[in-house]
Amino acid sequence: MKAVVCTKYGPPEVLQLREVAKPTPKNKEVLIRIYATAVTASDCIIRGAKLALVPGLLMRVVLGFTKPRKPILGLVVAGDIEAVGKEVTRFSPGDPVYGFTGFGFGSYAQYTCMPDEESMRGCLASKPVTISYEKAAAVPYGAMLAMHFLKRGNIQPGQKVLIYGASGAVGTTAVQIAKYYKAEVAGVCSTTNLDLVKSLGADNVLDYTRQDCLAGGERYDLVLDAVGKRKSSKLKLRCRNALTANGKYISVDDAVPKLRVEYLVLLKELIETGRFKPVIDRIYPLEQLVDAHRYVDMGHKRGNVVVTVEHGNKT
Repeated sequence: MKAVVCTKYGPPEVLQLREVAKPTPKNKEVLIRIYATAVTASDCIIRGAKLALVPGLLMRVVLGFTKPRKPILGLVVAGDIEAVGKEVTRFSPGDPVYGFTGFGFGSYAQYTCMPDEESMRGCLASKPVTISYEKAAAVPYGAMLAMHFLKRGNIQPGQKVLIYGASGAVGTTAVQIAKYYKAEVAGVCSTTNLDLVKSLGADNVLDYTRQDCLAGGERYDLVLDAVGKRKSSKLKLRCRNALTANGKYISVDDAVPKLRVEYLVLLKELIETGRFKPVIDRIYPLEQLVDAHRYVDMGHKRGNVVVTVEHGNKT
């Protein structure tokens, strides 16, 4: 099968398209025929080992020192079940699925194996029937992070919630999920993304290029930093200081999110009932994965960068 292999840590060019052996599912695993995946900010961090000294060393202890022990990266999967292990009960061959591979990685390929049940090696659910595989691949990454950290912040109906970085993969999901929880949502983004964030349901949009975007003195019960601690700014500090007396500030870098099938099941329901819209910036074929990584490295994508995986006989 075709797969993109990370030969070592470094720039996008360390990714190489190769022919590798097709995996075989173990007793409690499923084999997925992948039609679409995504390039996330986390993928680029892993590929480039782009963390400060101590976190970077810890990451290499877990993932591999000079190159990833699991050389096929990729956290997002959308495709069909090709085969199942003999102890699998949730899925059958032919089932359309989407999910998050977690520490299992492996989605930059035509096929990958995943556990039947949720674990830190991944979680999998039935794909929403109303959207394509490409749009389905634009959901799991944001779903895992936005759901986990909004719940960690104990989001409640009627709260005022500020999403910093509202136009990215996590931010576009967080805005819509916060509205699902009946919060009053403000989104911080650039001038070019104001209309996008507003279209996702934000009650207010704040342009981070304007020095006075927080001049109104508004206070928030929950601030979610959907960008992460690797990017800092004076505005982010001002957002932290815009909390109510009992408000909470949560960053997507605060912890590794727990992978929950329930998040994917909820997003499936919201998508099928028209209450959630996947956001795609660009779509690349697997053969152009290096270009996709270069684009995500720039740090200005809107929503998700999706990658299509061809098999020659997709219907």
